[in-house]
Amino acid sequence: MTAHRRTLPTSALAGAAALAAPLLLTLSAAGPAQAHGAPTQPVSRAFACSPDGGTLATTAACRAAVTANGGAPFTFWDNLRVSNVNGRDRAVIPDGRLCSGGLPDYRGLDLARSDWPSTTLTPGARLTMTYRSTIPHTGTFKMFLTKPGYDPSGPLKWSDLPDRPFAEVKDPAMKGDAYRIGMTLPSDRTGRHVLYTIWQNSSTPDTYYSCSDVVFPAAKGNAGGTGGSDASAPTATASSAARSGSADATASATPAGQPARAAETEGAAESADSAAPQAAGTVAGAPVASTTDDAGPRHLIAGAAAAVLLAAVAAIVLRLRRR
Repeated sequence: MTAHRRTLPTSALAGAAALAAPLLLTLSAAGPAQAHGAPTQPVSRAFACSPDGGTLATTAACRAAVTANGGAPFTFWDNLRVSNVNGRDRAVIPDGRLCSGGLPDYRGLDLARSDWPSTTLTPGARLTMTYRSTIPHTGTFKMFLTKPGYDPSGPLKWSDLPDRPFAEVKDPAMKGDAYRIGMTLPSDRTGRHVLYTIWQNSSTPDTYYSCSDVVFPAAKGNAGGTGGSDASAPTATASSAARSGSADATASATPAGQPARAAETEGAAESADSAAPQAAGTVAGAPVASTTDDAGPRHLIAGAAAAVLLAAVAAIVLRLRRR
């Protein structure tokens, strides 16, 4: 009888551990799995059409994208990633599905439209991209801009992009919840284009893809331009950039009918690189990041849940030992 009483807690502990193991694995995966990201300035389609996109999410293009997704909103705008691509982007991601990364859950982002929420940029100017990410990773960002003459009425194809990125940045610093990535824009674009960003992680097997719709105003005296029509698409506002953790006025755009906000209002505490567009060829300042970090609550929730589960297992074992 004594031997039986000694073995009962051991077997009970093994059973409880077996029951708890998959739950603990799920909880532990919840932390690193949140380490995702996407551009919020210039605003990406995924972020604009997400619940975090504010009024941009109510635009016709975003409503159509959600409908194409079967009614599912882009709540996980930071999770557009594909594993084990290893630089073979053009072989793995099919034509016409570049903005979704070929993922069915993001297929609405591939819709061929000329009214996606966009950001107005200046050809040849300095741009500081704000790329939100929950947890820092090592890796390389590659930025592509659609070729002159790009037609937004068709799905984005690899042939619409140059063979080489116009900017490439390895392991930029991250503070808070965002990377700030400085680059000089090509000077030969006008009209509507797509800024395509690839973030290939070196610390994980994942590669992230995003489409940011941008508009380059035509030069004075040149009403034609070389890019697609900018139609009447909404533009990303300075306030939406601030909500996304950006105080950068370089790429901020203003809604039609509203006066432009002064650069110093948006970026009084930022470096000169983020205060206003700079001439091509100037040197970018050190990356500056926002100070808001949304990773903490997610990890606290996962940790609290794990603690509750372990306490429950311990209570079961103690109760069995008292029998």
